[in-house]
Amino acid sequence: MDIQIDGYNINYKITGEGDKYAVILQGWGTKMEYYDTVAAAINSKYKVVQFDLPGFGGSDEPREPWNLDAYSDFFCKFLKELGISETTLIGHSYGGRMIIKMASRSSLPFKIRNIVLIDSAGVIPVRTFKQKCSVRKYKILKKILDNKVVYTLFPEVVDEWKSRQGSADYRNASPIMKKCMVMAINEDLTDKLSLIKQDTLLIWGDKDTATPMRDARIMEEKIPNSGLVVLEGAGHFSYIEQPEKFRNVMRAYFGIGDGNGNN
Repeated sequence: MDIQIDGYNINYKITGEGDKYAVILQGWGTKMEYYDTVAAAINSKYKVVQFDLPGFGGSDEPREPWNLDAYSDFFCKFLKELGISETTLIGHSYGGRMIIKMASRSSLPFKIRNIVLIDSAGVIPVRTFKQKCSVRKYKILKKILDNKVVYTLFPEVVDEWKSRQGSADYRNASPIMKKCMVMAINEDLTDKLSLIKQDTLLIWGDKDTATPMRDARIMEEKIPNSGLVVLEGAGHFSYIEQPEKFRNVMRAYFGIGDGNGNN
């Protein structure tokens, strides 16, 4: 289904039963379909909303670069348009970043019942000396290669170098979405964690390299009412890599069946 918000066509769907809502906020560059198994874990008891953020999946791209606050403001309008005034929020990676930002605000136009953060982003990683040197080298080279004279003389060399920089998500993004991504990853939300008052479940893959276990431990320590479940052998997409364990954890947390996949 599509819905229009501020002139943007937004792709979304709602599955499940019950009188309570849960909304899934996706990771960077993913499609809402990636989270069908997350929804399936709880939609026997909840109405679960899945959607594509602007610039993701089947939704329109922002007309200008959006920072985390702009995406969060959009989400508030999205819920208002759907008539949802209270909901559980489930966020993976970038979606978790959005949830942290919103939950730490002094006021929201909707009520957050509780929170699930799956391999969430939001904590800026500590860089090693080698990584700091690499960043410095990158900035120096970028400044040189961005020079118009240099590009005129060596266009193929410059284009080839630029094509190899950044993560796959960054390289595959449009110019506007690249700027959105840079603004997001440069914003450290560590100081916002202690402001989250809702009960929060943290689910993490112990092999996650994008948002490592260090991030999970920091969130567990700083979010007052939080608990951490580690899915062994799973990486950044822990809910996909350990689907049965993830389903059991979710159903136990939400009080569905016996938590072991049985109704």
